[in-house]
Amino acid sequence: MNYSAALSSKKNLPTVFDCHIYQLRQISAVSGRITPIENGLDLPFDVQRAFYLYDIPAGENRGAHSHLNCHQFLVAASGSFEVMVEDGQHRKTLFLNQPFMGLHIPPGIWAREQNFSSGSICLVLTSHAYDESDYIRSYEDYLKYRGLE
Repeated sequence: MNYSAALSSKKNLPTVFDCHIYQLRQISAVSGRITPIENGLDLPFDVQRAFYLYDIPAGENRGAHSHLNCHQFLVAASGSFEVMVEDGQHRKTLFLNQPFMGLHIPPGIWAREQNFSSGSICLVLTSHAYDESDYIRSYEDYLKYRGLE
């Protein structure tokens, strides 16, 4: 894929410092808690797709890709895991372990989920429907996209 056109159209690509953990609303009752997520209210984008990851074997990683246009919001619906985010120059690892906390990953960030606890569930909400052409799956291609190679 030719990333030079995409790079020239994205002069201010996001960095790992644009990846933020949000605390979502919680409604508590004697019978338990609920965390609603509504378009236009709780996330920095409208949700077009939702999926979840589960039954991940110990030591396995997920993700390891970037998106050209799609925002992601990850929640540890159950258990815990880490998310390593990288922009080609900086890297940070964030820990998710509460179902009312979520990590926003803007497009242009390389992300990998890792160190899943037993029985963990990673809920992923995205700004776009699935489109394979939106993915950068090779780290070498990602660095080219970022203009670093």
